[in-house]
Amino acid sequence: MTQRTRVGIIFGGTSSEHDVSCMTAGGVARAIDTDRFELIGIGITPAGRWVQVDADELRELHKQGDELPRLDESRPTAVLLPGADGAGARVATIDGDRLVDVRPFDVAFTLLHGPFGEDGTIQGMFEMLGVTYVGSGVAASANGMDKDLMKRTLSASGLPGCRFVTITARQWSQEREASLERIAALGYPIFVKPARGGSSMGITKVDTLEELEQAVLFAQKFDPKLVIEEGVLGAREVEFAVLGGRGGAPRVSLPGEIVMRSDGAFYDFEAKYVSDDDAILKVPTEMDPGLRERAADVAARTFEAMGAEGLARVDLFLTADGQVLVNEINTMPGFTHISMFPSLWAASGIDYTALITDLIEQALERPVGLR
Repeated sequence: MTQRTRVGIIFGGTSSEHDVSCMTAGGVARAIDTDRFELIGIGITPAGRWVQVDADELRELHKQGDELPRLDESRPTAVLLPGADGAGARVATIDGDRLVDVRPFDVAFTLLHGPFGEDGTIQGMFEMLGVTYVGSGVAASANGMDKDLMKRTLSASGLPGCRFVTITARQWSQEREASLERIAALGYPIFVKPARGGSSMGITKVDTLEELEQAVLFAQKFDPKLVIEEGVLGAREVEFAVLGGRGGAPRVSLPGEIVMRSDGAFYDFEAKYVSDDDAILKVPTEMDPGLRERAADVAARTFEAMGAEGLARVDLFLTADGQVLVNEINTMPGFTHISMFPSLWAASGIDYTALITDLIEQALERPVGLR
């Protein structure tokens, strides 16, 4: 029997998206092709400790009612080590002054969302260790996570986007009037966002000046650097899933669309992961063929402009006058079987298990280091 490829599933993390990451890891663990791949569970607790998680336990991570799964702090601490033969890596549990339960793996599948996982930090560690991994590299991950840098990169690449301003903590405290003038130029409504957050954590829709300060204080709980965007009125919010081309152009899925049930609502954390009643996800969504082709081209160009690898979800606004605007790129999108990214590929002919296999194969085909 051919030896199975050992896949280190790395999940959890210290960000506000820890629970979402745990849910994602459970979904991948249940769907992965176990004839081809052996699971090595590697969790990061909310306090930042690395721990080993048994594959069967990994498969049990799922939402129960309104409760999302999370790692507790009672597990013994583990460490990540270079591979014994210069390839892959190992995870081991610390037992006093010994390392026990040493388990090698061939490829890392990072399912961390948010800071310290999706932002180039862990990708840099993998590069230093010489570990093959799924998804984008250091620069694409870092720039994709930072909405300010992302928008600057896309603008420099000629890709259309909505107007925005960036406000740092120093600017808000020391240059308040100038900051308010820049924000006022956007008009209302606006969206106040942590620059380096995900899953809509810390985001507020603001309709009046009187609501602004509270929204800024709320967003600063997640990130001192903020991106404030104009509200694009009357636009459709459409998403494309993108896969690396494996030697060719990026592959782009059919489009999906988020439709809120209530007027004026937006797709926040509650709507994404907790409530089943706030939003309708149309997968695929209806779109004029010509517009769909233009939007898919913008999604592919966004993937390439950011230097993304493996996977990404590109979120677009389609305006009433036919413009296609890039909202953002997510280099580690939600990845449960009901999340938009896998759902779009299922509608496009690649089911959840095949999608996981494709991403692992892409990682194994790419060399570590500069490429």
